[in-house]
Amino acid sequence: MARQLDRIWVRFGVWMSAALLATIAIMAAGVILFAEWQYKSFYDNLPQPLRSELDVLEAKDLGNSSRAMEIYNQYWRNDLLFGERWSLTIGLLICLPFGLGIGFWISRLITRPLASMAEVAVRVEQGDFSARATIGAAHGEMADMVTTFNRMVDALEGLEYERRATAASVSHELRTPITVLQARLHAICDGVITADKAEFSTLLHQVQHLGRLVGDLHTLSMADADQLSLVKRRVDMIALVSDIIPHYQPQLDANQMVLELDLPTLDEDASEQDWADIKADPDRMRQIISNLISNAVRHASQGGWLGMQLRRENPENGPDSVVLRISDAGPGLPAELQQFPFQRFSQLPGKRRSEGSGLGLSIVKALTIAQGGAVAVTSSARGGTCFTLRFPVA
Repeated sequence: MARQLDRIWVRFGVWMSAALLATIAIMAAGVILFAEWQYKSFYDNLPQPLRSELDVLEAKDLGNSSRAMEIYNQYWRNDLLFGERWSLTIGLLICLPFGLGIGFWISRLITRPLASMAEVAVRVEQGDFSARATIGAAHGEMADMVTTFNRMVDALEGLEYERRATAASVSHELRTPITVLQARLHAICDGVITADKAEFSTLLHQVQHLGRLVGDLHTLSMADADQLSLVKRRVDMIALVSDIIPHYQPQLDANQMVLELDLPTLDEDASEQDWADIKADPDRMRQIISNLISNAVRHASQGGWLGMQLRRENPENGPDSVVLRISDAGPGLPAELQQFPFQRFSQLPGKRRSEGSGLGLSIVKALTIAQGGAVAVTSSARGGTCFTLRFPVA
């Protein structure tokens, strides 16, 4: 926006300079025309012999000779400065309204969108994010600046909505386990519930849920503040994925999900062993992949299939990338969540969350972006969801 504003002021200066030059030109034209009219009046009133004599002097380029001055002094009806004064007066009368009108038009062209933006800025400062600046008759850089300003307000409105929704969701997510803990502890103190191993296990589960929620919120807040603790080094994605899979195999078997793993074998030519290396924090990468696998097991187990594919892709415009796709055969994302799949606490209204903090996909996006990668969501070949992670090759 700063560059656009600079270009606007440059154009404003050009317009004002052009208006000033046009005003000077009109004034000069007025002076010249009045002088011509006055000379014609003087010439028409000369006697014929003097008119012929003056024509001869003009033809011989003696218009400033003593004889010519004598004729002028004898027959010029006004003083020498009379014509100049009147010509300047008439020129000013003509050019001043023109200059003032052009200046007012240019100033309105510049200030109207700026005034609209200033009004919107005041309303945004007061917490009203519904206002938008109007472009009006503006075009070029001014129209682009107003459009950029409105996009900024759109982003602020989205952030404010997310902030309020996050605050409401956090309070709800914290209140549920705390209420359960409070009620059961009161029941234990009153002797209504026996404090046995099963009860302590229930209480521990609620505390663990609180711990996961607080930990995930801390991770997201650090990512938002750009202060995530990242220890980047060269990471072999083939080895990393191969190491993570065994930890989730029992969960996959328990949910009757078949794993289809598409990874290059590690015994290929040694010159190609580093093609899947990226520069990232291995612990954060484990967290990203673990969250996506857990999300698939939790929400898409009925599909009975989980696919993981690792590829190296070379786009036309950009560096080589290591691409990891994690797909499932579940029902896919609900229509309400397809537009913002990484929104915090995204879930269908009225549906209670049985496990997890509701921040897993938000953490995936935050950690991926913090490490220079990108993540996208599409439909899988089997009708479920496909998460695509893309990182530059190290």
